Amino acid sequence: MKKIVNVTEVEGEGLVGLMGERVTLFCLNYIYTGLLVGVNETCVMLKDAAIVYETGPLTTKDWKDAQSLPSDWYVQLSAVESFGRLK
Repeated sequence: MKKIVNVTEVEGEGLVGLMGERVTLFCLNYIYTGLLVGVNETCVMLKDAAIVYETGPLTTKDWKDAQSLPSDWYVQLSAVESFGRLK
C-alpha cells in the first residue's frame, strides 16, 4: 500500500549535526571512521581517518582491524549507506 509521507527538514541534523565528532560511515564497499571536519553537497572530510577491514563486535570500544589512512580523507556521499557515532 502506498502512503503519503510528509518530510520535514530539520536544520543542523544528519551529518552536519555530527560535525566535530568521531563518526563511522558504512559505504558500498568499505567502512570509514574518523573525526568529521567537513561536509558539503558531494563529500565529507574525515581527520585522523581509518578504513575498517574487520569490525569485531560493534559494542566493543576498538575495531578488530582498522588501518589508519595517511592524511585527511574524503568520502563521496553517494557511496554512504549509513552513518553515525559508533566508537
